[in-house]
Amino acid sequence: MTSPLTDLGVRLPVIAAPMAGGATTAAMVNAAAAAGSLSLLAAGYKTPEALRTEIATVRAASVPFGVNVFAPNPVPIDVDAYRRYAAAVQSEADRYGLTLPADPNDDDDAFDAKIDLLRADPVPIVSFTFGLPGGDVIRALQKAGTTVVQTVTSVQEAEASAAAGVDMLAVQGWVAGGHSGTFTPERMPAPVPLTDLVRQVLDKVGLPVIAAGGLAAASEVTAVLRAGASAAAVGTVLLRAEESGASASHKAALADPSRTETVLTRAFTGRPARGLRNRFIDRFEASAPLGYPAIHHLTSPLRKAAAAAGDSDVIHLWAGTGYRHAAEKPTAAILTELAG
Repeated sequence: MTSPLTDLGVRLPVIAAPMAGGATTAAMVNAAAAAGSLSLLAAGYKTPEALRTEIATVRAASVPFGVNVFAPNPVPIDVDAYRRYAAAVQSEADRYGLTLPADPNDDDDAFDAKIDLLRADPVPIVSFTFGLPGGDVIRALQKAGTTVVQTVTSVQEAEASAAAGVDMLAVQGWVAGGHSGTFTPERMPAPVPLTDLVRQVLDKVGLPVIAAGGLAAASEVTAVLRAGASAAAVGTVLLRAEESGASASHKAALADPSRTETVLTRAFTGRPARGLRNRFIDRFEASAPLGYPAIHHLTSPLRKAAAAAGDSDVIHLWAGTGYRHAAEKPTAAILTELAG
């Protein structure tokens, strides 16, 4: 089947996944395009104004690109459960002289304002993660000339997305770094190998697929392409790239031989995410409640302070299982090598 990526002139079958929180930069997007690939800006945790500025920066380079948006799929948290966890985590915050938020914040990451921006100033691709937006949002973006991509983690999510009218699927495996795109965060993603998941989705849904999650070697990219994916998306292997905006602490941890394990955790954000195991996870995972974005907002000031202090045991070291392959190289070189 024809991939929308081909229509954009994307030659390389390996693209750069959007990484919210600063890792994906405009420089990375432009570098990917220069290699014949594609990258998506991460709209998550940015204000609409900041997103508008980033889009303008990339658009000035006249390259194909996309934008990834967090679709609202809140997991409300009981106020008492929130406050119990806040009291526990406050012991870490005390070390930095911080007082954590007393009440939960369940905002929607300015979703409507970002969609209004993307309708008024269309970009080639908009992808969604965390949830499936309404059909009216999908149709409005398509009417503006945008290809809509939906992140899914199961066949059921893929079928729902196809029924909603999206153009393409990003099929994310359970070994992916960072947040899982699951629609049902109360359940950890099923441990299905990515090649199997791609085949299962293609068997049920007639949409082109981008495969993502744990891809860190050319042989792994080849495997998902042979399984039927139109392209592979990589993120963790780009965290130490020259154009990456990841913190120095995060980059160092990826190369630290003492960091030997990634785990799925909700201790930092209240939603399943994969990262390098550290002291914060060991201490708080067992008591961490489900609750996104409330827990994200709770721990965010602490994580920022710890990153500034270089304390990698208190920050979210998002990483997929292929993190050992992350290298200090140009983005273009990494993507080209993975494409074989």
